[in-house]
Amino acid sequence: MTSHFLPEASFVRPLPPSAGLIDRVIPGDSLPMRRVKQLIAAVAVSEAPVLVQGATGTGKELAAEALHRASGREGALIAVNCAAIPAELLESELFGHEKGAFTGADRQRIGRIEMAQGGTLFLDEIGDMPLALQAKLLRVLESRRITRVGGSSEIEVDFRLVTATHRDLARQVAAGDFRTDLYYRINVFPLDLPDLRERAADIPLILNRMIEDHLARSPAADAPHFDAGALRELSAHDWPGNVRELRNVLARALVLFPGRMVSARHVRENLLQLAMPDPESAADLAPAAPPEAQGLPEPRQFQEALSARADLDLRGYLRDIEVALIECALARSDGSVTRAADVLRLRRTTLIEKMKKFVILRCCEV
Repeated sequence: MTSHFLPEASFVRPLPPSAGLIDRVIPGDSLPMRRVKQLIAAVAVSEAPVLVQGATGTGKELAAEALHRASGREGALIAVNCAAIPAELLESELFGHEKGAFTGADRQRIGRIEMAQGGTLFLDEIGDMPLALQAKLLRVLESRRITRVGGSSEIEVDFRLVTATHRDLARQVAAGDFRTDLYYRINVFPLDLPDLRERAADIPLILNRMIEDHLARSPAADAPHFDAGALRELSAHDWPGNVRELRNVLARALVLFPGRMVSARHVRENLLQLAMPDPESAADLAPAAPPEAQGLPEPRQFQEALSARADLDLRGYLRDIEVALIECALARSDGSVTRAADVLRLRRTTLIEKMKKFVILRCCEV
């Protein structure tokens, strides 16, 4: 694939040995991302809590994964999206519960904090955590002990905390929506991620990585190829949805241009014109809106893609369409599985099973 990189300054320090681990998680070699990777490498080996901040879709979950891999911790990386779990269930999800703790608790359940023993706990969208639960999390960070819901004994825990949010936590603190003491506890090392438009030089590398991941899941798939004009068109786009929007564009290209060369005209007329609106305004779209209003390919575009092919693997083609629709719905819903299920008119559990089946958006795992 043709590279199209923006000029970079030469004064950035060389990356440390752990950079290889970080590069495998986060594609990109632009100046802003080299700085981010330097910070990740520097803080990864410490125990300092890290607060990853950035707009929706900038890759906060990948930053958490890079921090974990470079840390050398032997335990697992356990991710929890605080915005995707109903408030009344989040405490049990984090702390676990004993048998009989509440109606329906017919067995003991280990919580996510315990599951992160010896590893990293990643709390995504921590700005959505209820105040009462914030107080309990603060006690855990201070005592390094937890008590399961319905339990009486304390359990020692050892984990590295990484949190993330697209919200302005300082403003939430001032408004009384986020605890001041917890804010300072989790914000020991802030890590700010740039918007995709600020690192447009990375788009070819990101696309390559996404295509490699897709082919690893579907070896028989035909991947599209982007010519230099297409890459210039993509680099000039504003990307309000950041990397998540780029993922949606590629999902459409996989459906509409399998095995074909994608030109600048294709990008303008078939891909970017369908780009998802900013998540803040996407909620105004009704679930029953027509496909073109939802940012989804129209039937005529599927017909054009079909007519351009001499043969067709129907099962694989339908799978790509389903993946594209799910990823579009998740982007519209700002990563909320519950809202995405409503958009797709699916049961929440059904959508979760499909996400696991297709390995879609780990940041949305719950």
